[in-house]
Amino acid sequence: MDVNFVYSIIKNMHELLSQMNSLFQSLGIQGLALNAFIESFFLVPPPDIVLIAMDLAKPEKAMYYAFICTIFSALGGIVGYIIGLFGGRPVFNFLFRNKHEQFDNVERLYDKYGSLAVFLSAFTPIPYKIFTIASGILKMNFPQFVIASFFGRGLRFFIVSLVLMLFGETIKEYIELVIIGITVLLILFFVILYKKRHVLK
Repeated sequence: MDVNFVYSIIKNMHELLSQMNSLFQSLGIQGLALNAFIESFFLVPPPDIVLIAMDLAKPEKAMYYAFICTIFSALGGIVGYIIGLFGGRPVFNFLFRNKHEQFDNVERLYDKYGSLAVFLSAFTPIPYKIFTIASGILKMNFPQFVIASFFGRGLRFFIVSLVLMLFGETIKEYIELVIIGITVLLILFFVILYKKRHVLK
């Protein structure tokens, strides 16, 4: 494949994502809500970028922005669940370009961890949209899905906003590291809890 052609595609994609971010930011809180909603089931940039910009601009409203982001992201997750429930594997394959391996990985995580897999996808850098649609396809318990989504998304966005509210611009570039660090601690906690429960049985 021609290197210049690949570079052109990457450049165009980067420009498209930048334009999307600019559009969402220009719409203010409505843009944040729209971004959080759509990102839960479709291929648009994560709302973190808009959330961070708004938190830095008005840190006194950071918790409110995190709340809006959480609610609309969880609502978008429900749309993703419905898409998966009624669209099935063909819709998943269309949206994610026939990445059967991704779906198989999601299914294995569900079989082993259940709603915890949704919680971790909602909180971590793992693409949440893959799990929302896969949850519908696998007919995961709907109330468990909603609860896991709400708490996972909420924990992520409130941590981002709280850290920015407290530390401002200086911590901006390290937000993802903070999320990854907390993710590792959460995974260790759940692994230890999982092992203890199986030992006691």
